[in-house]
Amino acid sequence: MTSPAESRLARLDALLTDAPVIPVITVPELAQAVPLARALVAGGIRTLEITLRTPVARDAARAIIAEVPEAVVGIGTVLTPHDLQAAHDLGARFALSPGATPELLREAAASDMAFMPGIATPSELMQVLEAGFRIAKFFPAVPAGGQAALKALAGPFPQARFCPTGGIGEADAKAWLALPNVVAVGGSWLAPEAEIRAGRFEAITERARRTLAGLA
Repeated sequence: MTSPAESRLARLDALLTDAPVIPVITVPELAQAVPLARALVAGGIRTLEITLRTPVARDAARAIIAEVPEAVVGIGTVLTPHDLQAAHDLGARFALSPGATPELLREAAASDMAFMPGIATPSELMQVLEAGFRIAKFFPAVPAGGQAALKALAGPFPQARFCPTGGIGEADAKAWLALPNVVAVGGSWLAPEAEIRAGRFEAITERARRTLAGLA
């Protein structure tokens, strides 16, 4: 019988296999949420991380889930068990954190939510692995040591895989994805907040298409 941890890992692995790049999205105004999601889906990017960084973030995620069924919505900037529960209640498919606390890891291990904790050091990775999580967000990816750091972590931690986020852009996404222990990359470059505020959704669609074409 598959354990809850194995089930969560399998679901997260399947999501990331279909999503080599995940836009890290900060939604300034609720009215922008659905057009933004539709723009990214039109560009071929379906898996979205909606960060809990604005007052409208939860309503934005709820609207996208209801009105853009093609989108696979995850909740990012999950800092507390309360945030994790909110992601579950919204109907998100997965949740991500920039870090991990013992309390958050305990709650995530007891939840059926596919969850990706964040790490930046070997010690943090050891705690995450001990808690039963084998896929982690490597954040902030570039300041924390970049591709060299993930290459170094592959030696002592061959079972761990990563979604690096933080400082990655269109120009180097492919190089990150070439690392054997990287399953996906995340970044805000796909949907810059300035373009969201300006309603430049066609530009976001074009960037999504160009990014995916560059990975081929």
